[in-house]
Amino acid sequence: MNNLPVVVIGAGPVGLAAAAHLYDRNEDFLVLERGTKAASHIREWGHVQLFSPWEFNIDAVAKKLLQTTDWTEPELEKLPTGKELVEDYLEPLSALPQFTGKILYQAEVMAVSRKNKDKMKSTFREETPFVIYYRLNGKVTKVEAKAVIDASGTWSNPNPPFADGVWRMDEWKERITTIIPNVKEEVDKFKNKHVAVIGSGHSALNTLIDLTAIKEIYPETKLSWIVRKQQVQEAFGGEEADALAARGALGTKTHQLVDNGIVETYTGFYVEDIIEEGNSFTIRSTEGSEVVSVDEIIVNTGARPDFSYVSELRLDNDPAVESTPLLAPLIDPNLHSCGTVRPHGEKELRHPEPGFYIAGVKSYGRAPTFLLTTGYEQVRSIVAYLAGDIEAATKVQLKLPETGVCKVSPTPKEFQIIGVTSNGSSNSCCGC
Repeated sequence: MNNLPVVVIGAGPVGLAAAAHLYDRNEDFLVLERGTKAASHIREWGHVQLFSPWEFNIDAVAKKLLQTTDWTEPELEKLPTGKELVEDYLEPLSALPQFTGKILYQAEVMAVSRKNKDKMKSTFREETPFVIYYRLNGKVTKVEAKAVIDASGTWSNPNPPFADGVWRMDEWKERITTIIPNVKEEVDKFKNKHVAVIGSGHSALNTLIDLTAIKEIYPETKLSWIVRKQQVQEAFGGEEADALAARGALGTKTHQLVDNGIVETYTGFYVEDIIEEGNSFTIRSTEGSEVVSVDEIIVNTGARPDFSYVSELRLDNDPAVESTPLLAPLIDPNLHSCGTVRPHGEKELRHPEPGFYIAGVKSYGRAPTFLLTTGYEQVRSIVAYLAGDIEAATKVQLKLPETGVCKVSPTPKEFQIIGVTSNGSSNSCCGC
């Protein structure tokens, strides 16, 4: 089985980093990418600026390979957009001569299993190759592998707006926006409309800030922000205390929008139903509150992993977070909301299926706030282990910038007022 390649699913930042590390350790590999080009998901949000500078977005080994070409390294302290991340780093990386013939595009993975063994069969399972079925040019074919690294991400599997986490109808995915829209290119869609943004993460903050630019020009534009959090301050993060200035600025700018009444905020709002009435929507909470006459709905509630094509593998996922059980306590937002995650690598990402790993944002399951530098360290450790360098695999180091906030004290329900914020104090869970 040692003569077989390691198959990497996904040619995004973490998948390409895995390929770079495999090449660096003289391990054969094959990358299967569903899109027509590398980083197909990032291209869909190319207009968005990352809040982490270049120094956190370039893998060390990938950088070493690029430096053998005429590649120009970006200024490390600058903040790239998604488009710049692709054009200035990921496209040159995917085009390396070392990767020629090693990345298959438009190759959609359909299933991963073991050769001649379904999930039930245990005999010699660890010595049996993986079989990856994928569709390419309308034909399903297969490739055998000694190991699999799934770095496919979660972008194509967005969370629903509903509080119970269930998509009621697939049609809703077509009727509402589930990405950070490129507002500058879609002015006519939003101008002088009532736009409701659902979600409280960084994507929602980006969307709200972008929409206010339209409101400045078209003052009839109405912005409603729907969050489950009991007080809106929880969504602002560390603001000035955040070690990533751009991430803190998202919270600060949104805080100002709310304080100035530019955005009407609905807190403690658990979406129960969305009712389409003619050309508008009514968004109803589980307690009967309503946001009415909504023209456009933008759902920025994150995404979730898709495990459907690995159902014949033996996985061990935390029942809540949907990451591995060893990683879950480090990233579970119910337990830990700080910006730091303890170093983790192959050991924490290991599944009962030997040789199978999930890396990158998908490894976080449903937990938010993943940074690329985390994924790079994950694949460095995994590849070291697959190459037999156990010492390097276990020496995991991870440096993440603090968010500047850990937990915000909840506001009692009786003091929640729609569209009004309060100056709640924050409790620190790790000395922030």
